[in-house]
Order: sequence, then structure tokens, then C-alpha cells
Amino acid sequence: MTTKVEIVNTGTTRAEYIEVEPNVKLHISDGGEGRPIVLIHGWPLSDEMYEYQYNELLKNKFRTIGITLRGFGKSDKPYGQYNYDVHALDIKRVLDILDINDAVLTGFSMGGAIAVRYVSVYNGAHVSKLVLAGAAVPLWTQRKDFPYNLTQSSVDDLIKLNNTDRPRLLSDFAKIFSATPTSLNNGIGNWLNGIGLSASSYATAQCLVALRDTDLREDMAKIKMPTLILHGKKDKICSFDLAKQMKAGIASSQLVAFEESGHSLFLEETGKFNEELIKFAGK
Repeated sequence: MTTKVEIVNTGTTRAEYIEVEPNVKLHISDGGEGRPIVLIHGWPLSDEMYEYQYNELLKNKFRTIGITLRGFGKSDKPYGQYNYDVHALDIKRVLDILDINDAVLTGFSMGGAIAVRYVSVYNGAHVSKLVLAGAAVPLWTQRKDFPYNLTQSSVDDLIKLNNTDRPRLLSDFAKIFSATPTSLNNGIGNWLNGIGLSASSYATAQCLVALRDTDLREDMAKIKMPTLILHGKKDKICSFDLAKQMKAGIASSQLVAFEESGHSLFLEETGKFNEELIKFAGK
């Protein structure tokens, strides 16, 4: 007896990998129809960190595109430069290939810093709105004229630990990722740790260098598009002082504080995070 299998046409399958330069492909999560929301992850995660945003955005009729930066997650992990300019160019090439327009570019932590560099360098190509979530902007480390957040020497220590005991680096990072050590349950913590371990050790270190050294104050001043700043009041990785600096430095910006969140506001107050993103993107 022969069983007939009916094939249902669900439309054109979108590429899961996009080549941004010879021998370098980035992992892309791309689903849905409607206005594009482009999601850029933080250090040392991948586009998988937005698992609890994807379904909600798709349900609300947005095309949702997560880009995993080179060196992280399922993307290729070449040796070479990992500064913000390299990542911004990779994003530009992905959006060029996908022919994206009128997008809401959303960056978390380091991804927020890269999003700012992208908008500054490419004059907001493909993008009409910007969302900065727990962003490492305008600087992640202190200067004589910028007394906020981490010291440069503390980041040097993180780089040394990466090069000797990366699992411990991720474990230490996890302890301060949320408002309290128990704000995220063990399952979520283990899931995030697995994503972090999938990164290249080399890329992990090189992006710490970029985070330590890059000053985005001039870039920030060039942003003219509507910008939503989402930031946890109890953030120990990108202090709330940074959110205040972003609000003061980006002309068309609004700040929404997450009173109960640390750095992982997208997991600690998921409902509020999704609601604010959808509301802003839909305006």
C-alpha cells in the first residue's frame, strides 16, 4: 500500500546564512511579514537571545530579522578584526542583500553600540527608527571626562580571564547579568551560558577590546531618527548612568526605565520589553 504525502507550499524559504565577504557567512533568523525589526545581540551571545521576542513580534505582524555577528553563535568565526566598523559593515551587507527598508534597528548591549556606529557611518541606510536596549553607549569604560561604568583595567582583567578560563568568565558574567543572582532561573541561566560558550574565544576577547576602547559620543550626536532607549535601573554591566547619557546625547530620543531589571531586561521584564518595542515600532 502506498501512502500519498501532500506537500504544502508555505512560500519561499528564506536564507538562514548570508555571506558578507568571501568565506564569512552570518546566521540569520528571518520570519514574518510587515515592517522589519532587525535585532542585534549583545556580547557574547547570538541572535538566539531573542527567543522570547521572536514569537511575539511575528504574532504582531512584523518581519523579524535576527543577525548573529561574526565570531558568535552559528555565524562563521574568522580571525581578523572585530571592531564596531567591521560589524556595522556586516549588518549593512545583510540589509543590502535582503533589500530591507524602513526597519527598526534594535541593539542590545554591545549590539546597541554597533547599531549606533551603523546609523552614524551609513546615515541610517535601510533604517528609520533605532532601539537601544541596555546599550554600551556612548562608552563602556571610564575616561577623565566620563566617570561612568567600568574602569578600563577591569576590562583588561576580563580579557585575561577569557584567555585562561573562559567558562569562569561566563560564569562570573552571569552572576551580574540580572538584577539579583536569582532573577533568572537555572534553566534560563544554563541556556544563556550555552549560547555564550558557542562564541569564538578570539572574537570574545576582541569584542571586549572594542567595548573597552570605542568612544561613540561623536556617533551619537549624528543620530537624527526617533530613538527608544530601554534600560534596567539595576544594570551592573551597563549602568543606568549610560541611559541618561544617551537620552541627553540623542536628540529625538525617549527613555523607558525598567525598574526591576538588571542587564537582562529582555528576560526579567519580557512582557514590558516586548510591549515597548512593538508600540514604538508600530508608530
